[in-house]
Amino acid sequence: MTRRFDAVVIGAGQAGPAMAGRFAGAGKSVAVVERERVGGTCVNVGCTPTKTLVASAYAAHLARRAADYGVSAGPVGVDFAAVRARMLAIVGDKRAGLESWLAGMPTCALIRGHARFVAPHAVEVGGETLEAEQIFINVGARAAIPDFPGLDRVRVLTNTSLLDLDALPRHLVVVGGSYIGLEFAQVFRRLGAEVTVIEKAPRLVAREDPDVSEAIRAILEAEGIAVRCDAECIRFAPQGTDVEVGVDCRGGAPTVVGSHVLLAVGRKPNTDDLGLDAAGVAVDGRGFIVVDDALRTSVPHIFALGDCNGRGAFTHTAYNDYEIVAANLFDGATRKVTDRIPAYALYVDPPLGRVGLSEADAKARGHVVRVGKRPMTRVARAIEKGETQGFIKVVVDRDSDAILGAAILGVGGDEAIHGVIEAMAAGRTATDYTRVVAIHPTVSELVPTVFGALDQPC
Repeated sequence: MTRRFDAVVIGAGQAGPAMAGRFAGAGKSVAVVERERVGGTCVNVGCTPTKTLVASAYAAHLARRAADYGVSAGPVGVDFAAVRARMLAIVGDKRAGLESWLAGMPTCALIRGHARFVAPHAVEVGGETLEAEQIFINVGARAAIPDFPGLDRVRVLTNTSLLDLDALPRHLVVVGGSYIGLEFAQVFRRLGAEVTVIEKAPRLVAREDPDVSEAIRAILEAEGIAVRCDAECIRFAPQGTDVEVGVDCRGGAPTVVGSHVLLAVGRKPNTDDLGLDAAGVAVDGRGFIVVDDALRTSVPHIFALGDCNGRGAFTHTAYNDYEIVAANLFDGATRKVTDRIPAYALYVDPPLGRVGLSEADAKARGHVVRVGKRPMTRVARAIEKGETQGFIKVVVDRDSDAILGAAILGVGGDEAIHGVIEAMAAGRTATDYTRVVAIHPTVSELVPTVFGALDQPC
């Protein structure tokens, strides 16, 4: 059986349903094919469940600190089953909302199953062929599983399977000291588990400047999380019901034994079982679909959106991919993915909000930079909230006064960074930013001060 549509969307993550909505809104027929759960990574195993867990973990952490605020909270306990039930309820509500929205589009068909290309204009799903003039691939990514020695002898968790645990780990060993790993590390420590983080690089979140990495490590270690960097030969072996992880660091014990191990060492695109060869769609050496600035693949009527194209690894970049493609197709625009300013957050507590270039990256690109930096101990709002860890840092080109990037590691950092994002998007200079009158008392109010104090001691 063959059915024809104006468009086929493979994957119902962040970009897919929105693209379907745009076609349906224009009165065009569209099929959305989803082999697992509507909502993709973000709704089901990414942002929604993890940030729900972050909120529960923060509540436990704050309750333990109640005396710091003159409040008597008594003994603090964590009901892990209730924490998980809250997470699942929020995830379920979000997924159901998306499913209901798709079902309400009269020209949209939600088809369950695994889509594989059989021709440039056709995919096969469960024995049925779907043909379309345009096809959009939004299949996301999954946890990468490196071939570590001994991995086949033990049970390890990924960011997906970790969410299926119905009991709190006794000792969680996190292999990977970057965004996913560190968020889970702090969450499970605050919920009551012993936690060790193992990182092969000399420092955590190595893409950030050293001062940011060091501050994040200090925050985590202050909460009792053990951090082992310079892990030269990571390997695994069973030890009864536990797992022994070889570290071989320059200092400390050569192994760490945990009840559970989380692998958080990167992501792999879900492109290896789509039959891309049958459509002539090119991928790079890591399996990411090659796209141009308009997110077209090597086959002009096929587009790749979201994590599978290697041009961004976040929910907001996936949705922006949709915005770019939709504007170009429906509005006559000429938007490009390279116009996007990189911005993201790390949701440890306090969070890190980041935009643009780090200091190291700016220098590597040939900029002569000016840097402004102030500790959160200078922020009235942070003092009043009793949360003064971290700092605000901005990077400016010396010659043009252009804002190159910023990092806000501190309470509200994931929100306060948006002022800098918007200034950069509008092409405003550092001097322009010093003239902003911000609301007191907020974290954002110190940002103009930092721009006005470039190259001055903290």
